[in-house]
Amino acid sequence: MSERRSVGQAVRAVLDAADPTDKVMAARAAARDWRLGRLDFRFDVAMPDRPARPATPELLPPNRMPKRGRGGSERGRIALIHALAHIEFVAIDLAFDLVGRFGAAFPTGFTDDWMRVGADEAMHFALLDRRLRSLGSHYGALPAHDGLWDAATETAHDAKARLAIVPMVLEARGLDVTPATIERFEAVDDRITARILTRIVNDEVRHVRAGTTWFESACEAARCVPETTWQDLVRTHFRGAVKPPFNDSARESAGLTRDYYQALAAG
Repeated sequence: MSERRSVGQAVRAVLDAADPTDKVMAARAAARDWRLGRLDFRFDVAMPDRPARPATPELLPPNRMPKRGRGGSERGRIALIHALAHIEFVAIDLAFDLVGRFGAAFPTGFTDDWMRVGADEAMHFALLDRRLRSLGSHYGALPAHDGLWDAATETAHDAKARLAIVPMVLEARGLDVTPATIERFEAVDDRITARILTRIVNDEVRHVRAGTTWFESACEAARCVPETTWQDLVRTHFRGAVKPPFNDSARESAGLTRDYYQALAAG
């Protein structure tokens, strides 16, 4: 009888898939197989330094990205949707790399949560890519910036640092800015995109909550104070700024209270 596939093997298959359709299918398969008990809780495969990427979009430094144009025009909306699709595409790898790289150090509930997050990100990407196609475009038709994986590279050595930066800074920022983006699409009567983004931001509350919960669990195990530990990790590993405006109510519903970020914002 052949040995069952491990969590590590399933996750590595996601990270090794370059084609967007293949990556979405691998993500869904990994999450489904874990949920149905088809994967062994083994982390026997090393994670790559960088996941596979398709030939397009062209990846540019953030400062070389072209201007998106006016937000109300169809061209501007396509550019914004493409940028959001790229964020979700990279988020698939961020979620599964978190499982494969750090899952062995946590209870199985950690893998439960981040497999589900990874499946969510795959669904978000598929919805946005489908929307692009309905507008006569597709993912890869425009350049995208290549800075999103930097957070993973910077925190590859430390689970607390990864949790502090990816869900608790980057995804939390999505809670802050997405409601205004939804309003922009509603203002030009693009209700389809607005509904997609509403679904995404609602899911992101749960993602940030998972990040905060497991960060606090790791801090409890290490006997350190979560809020000040988070602030130290953000100062060390995050190149940007934690700045307002904040969606305080959404952040609080995700367990990310002002005690975490207020001091950094004020500083």
